[in-house]
Amino acid sequence: MTHHNEHEHEPGPEDARAHDVQALSDVDVHVYEAVAAQAQGGGSVDVGALCRATGLEEDGLRRSLATLVAQGYVVPQGDRVGLGPHTFSVET
Repeated sequence: MTHHNEHEHEPGPEDARAHDVQALSDVDVHVYEAVAAQAQGGGSVDVGALCRATGLEEDGLRRSLATLVAQGYVVPQGDRVGLGPHTFSVET
């Protein structure tokens, strides 16, 4: 008889990505840097400010934000975004 532990972790799609910074595009890293620069100290930043900071059109910015949100690098905060729990250092 097999005993199934209901608290066992079953790998899902998120585990496959494993928050791999190498899976991010250059644009995603650029957007992340802009969020990090403007949302320091636990703050948040709006999409308009990110468009100005990155030089991206809103559609492209939102696509990149969706990738960053999915991987936990940024979190939505109403109509703004802030840094998520999975952060990385960017050398300048």
